[in-house]
Amino acid sequence: MFPSAPAAGREDTVTLEEAQERATDAAGWVSENWSTWLETGLRILLIIVVAAALRMVIRKTITNLIDRMNRTASAVDGTALGGLLVNAERRRQRSQAIGSVLRSVASFLIVGTAALMILDTFKINLAPLLASAGVAGVAIGFGARNLVTDFLSGVFMILEDQYGVGDTIDAGVATGEVVEVGLRVTKLRGPNGAVWYVRNGEVKRIGNLSQGWSTAAVEVTVRSDEDLDKVRDTLTEVGAQIAKDEPWNERLWGPVEVLGLDSVLLDSMVVGVSAKTMPGQDVAVERELRWRIKKAFDAAGISIVGGPAELAEEDAADPSAGMAAPSAYASATSPQSLAASPIPPPASGPRLGK
Repeated sequence: MFPSAPAAGREDTVTLEEAQERATDAAGWVSENWSTWLETGLRILLIIVVAAALRMVIRKTITNLIDRMNRTASAVDGTALGGLLVNAERRRQRSQAIGSVLRSVASFLIVGTAALMILDTFKINLAPLLASAGVAGVAIGFGARNLVTDFLSGVFMILEDQYGVGDTIDAGVATGEVVEVGLRVTKLRGPNGAVWYVRNGEVKRIGNLSQGWSTAAVEVTVRSDEDLDKVRDTLTEVGAQIAKDEPWNERLWGPVEVLGLDSVLLDSMVVGVSAKTMPGQDVAVERELRWRIKKAFDAAGISIVGGPAELAEEDAADPSAGMAAPSAYASATSPQSLAASPIPPPASGPRLGK
């Protein structure tokens, strides 16, 4: 038989006293934990606000510093002082790279610290999390060690200002003018126009040909019978004149020096000329020196070996003087040929038998 409805209703029915007791327990639990919830929420909100404000202030400070560096570079660019400093593009890229690294590091530290503080607010044990993050970091470091090496090498290259945009460098694996400097890859343009992408971690040595000063060296080859005093005076006059003319007076950082004889041969002599120039201007100065030296030597009557030399006028020689006299053995009927030949020559005509 089925149970009666009133009996089933009595089993599932909650009395008014029980409902009041449950409501009282829930209200007591809420009242007891309300302060804890409020404190935890306010602490998390405070951490987020402080982290966001600190991140914004630091990034703004770094950006203002980078902008000030760029304005300083633009102010001196194109002046005499600007020739001693790196160009504006190089300063801009270097400052942007440094600013990007600093902003990224600051954001990572601030956000990471805030996240750990929030997790600690929820009473979460951070020891296993930090241990797991350390193991994951080691694994990622081993897997991406080339990328990490390139990145760290790029950071130190930029911070130490080993080279920049516009410099001509010898990186071992490639040589050319620096087009772009990145944290992972440096872009070079070779002498033939090819663009080389060199990983910063692969560069073991750097030869910067554009820092400090350059040397313009010219070797002048003259005939061995030229007057050395005249040659030296002419070269000294050329050096003094180029030091006065623009724009060579700014590109030259020292007087043009006549070094003396580099070598003496039987038919030629080599005289060395050298000058200290602005970085990267050595080739242009060498070409201008060769141009002026050639014109000055032509005006002074000094011949350069390798060009059209002045020949002394001589009488035209007999073209047949170098020819040997005809030999007597050239004719088969000469007495010398007949005496030397054991076989008599054939008769002049056929002999008919009887």
